[in-house]
Amino acid sequence: MTVNVEQTLLDIALNLSTSLASEEQYQHIVEGISQVFPCDAAALFILDEQGFLTPVAVKGVSHSILGRRFFPSAHPRLQQIMQSRSPVRFDANCPLPDPFDGVMLTADQTIDVHDCLGCSLYVEGQLVGVLTMDALNVGAFDDLDTMMVDTFTALTAATLRNIAQLKALKAQNRKHRSVTQTLIQQARTQQGEMVGFSPQFEKLKQNIATVAKSDFAVLVSGETGTGKELVAHNLHAQSHRADKPMIYVNCAALPEGLAESELFGHVKGAFTGANSHRSGKFELADGGTIFLDEIGELPLILQAKLLRVIQQGELQRVGSDQHLTVNVRIIAATNRKLEEEVEQGRFRADLFHRLNVFPIYVPPLREREGDIAVLSGYLLEKMRTQFNAPNLHVHPKALQVLESQDWQGNIRQLEHSLTRAALHAIQHEQMTIQLHHFDDIKPSDDVKNTSRYFPLDSQPMRTLVELYQKDLITHALECSNKTWAQAADFLQMDRGNLYRMGKKLGIQ
Repeated sequence: MTVNVEQTLLDIALNLSTSLASEEQYQHIVEGISQVFPCDAAALFILDEQGFLTPVAVKGVSHSILGRRFFPSAHPRLQQIMQSRSPVRFDANCPLPDPFDGVMLTADQTIDVHDCLGCSLYVEGQLVGVLTMDALNVGAFDDLDTMMVDTFTALTAATLRNIAQLKALKAQNRKHRSVTQTLIQQARTQQGEMVGFSPQFEKLKQNIATVAKSDFAVLVSGETGTGKELVAHNLHAQSHRADKPMIYVNCAALPEGLAESELFGHVKGAFTGANSHRSGKFELADGGTIFLDEIGELPLILQAKLLRVIQQGELQRVGSDQHLTVNVRIIAATNRKLEEEVEQGRFRADLFHRLNVFPIYVPPLREREGDIAVLSGYLLEKMRTQFNAPNLHVHPKALQVLESQDWQGNIRQLEHSLTRAALHAIQHEQMTIQLHHFDDIKPSDDVKNTSRYFPLDSQPMRTLVELYQKDLITHALECSNKTWAQAADFLQMDRGNLYRMGKKLGIQ
């Protein structure tokens, strides 16, 4: 039979870039070798991590071989092949036992090997396997073309490398997908639940359910601490993108000068320190959701670029002329009144209207009738687990006082206040949180008798005023996620003046 060696080599090379299963590629190599070389059998082994040679494809021997593993020290011929970088030939007079004696097939009979040739397979200096050829005729391999043997050996090693890399990539992809799903589930768990039964809260949940399954942009507004981020997570969890990531961006915390890169990415050399290409938040969110918190803090120049992404789904990395297309659902949140920001020229009107397709207002805690008691119970349940105090509870009279407060910091302030009170109670080995455990809440009719701002002894007016200013600024920062800009809005004053006043009073 005439064999087209060039065609066989081409077929093996082309298989390197096909999507054939690894078993098919292994067998294709062995079949090609059996056609080109004067052998009656061929086998391809892979060296595993335990040092065993595992057959992955055979020709001319019993397929029972595929269920075995060969330890080199027990098979001296295989061991010699592994120890040599050049092909090793064993003639008919070699006293070393052949691992394929008795398993070669011809005319439905098993007979012994008379001539054997073996090649070690290396990938980047590392031994990865062995290729063997066996013949029934004595001297079958006497006149082999060395270049031909080396060529097939190199192609076989390249195939092993290709398959190994593909398997590694698939395994890595499965791992990444598993980790991503785990992180998504953890994020949902950590974000907690939306708790409440008030009419205002029921309306909020209805609005979320109405728009969640669409791809409309959503603008979530409300005071600091009302749970706008939790609303965003619920919007994403109820959407058809729930199995994709939701990327969080705090627009108020974007570093000056790097904000555009953070959102849209950059290419290598775009600016000092850009040592490699980098994907931005929008690329990371492709297929999923991006949550732009504190959208009102975004600089005007970036507002224009954000508008393009919303309108056309296109972005450009910093330093690149190439346009990238993304499919991202946008949820934005703000505690500012963006209509007023637009009137004062601090926020683009066109961007506002693009984001405000379906506005969702998160009511402050003081407007949620009856929800303070429910939220207190929910928050306290988390503290019981956190502090290992299963019998911890709030005294009914203390709970009544909690329900009478304004909670300018909303749910965040309520949680912090309850946490401090719980710690005070546990410190004194008490499982009932009493009113005196709250260091920031007193009944309204006792303010003058208990407040340190109304001392019984004479004190300088300036000292008392500064004491009040310090406590007030600290309270505003606590209600504003430790952000000076938000605290200034809370106190309706200039941020620079507030910052200087705070530093003067020793607030860090």
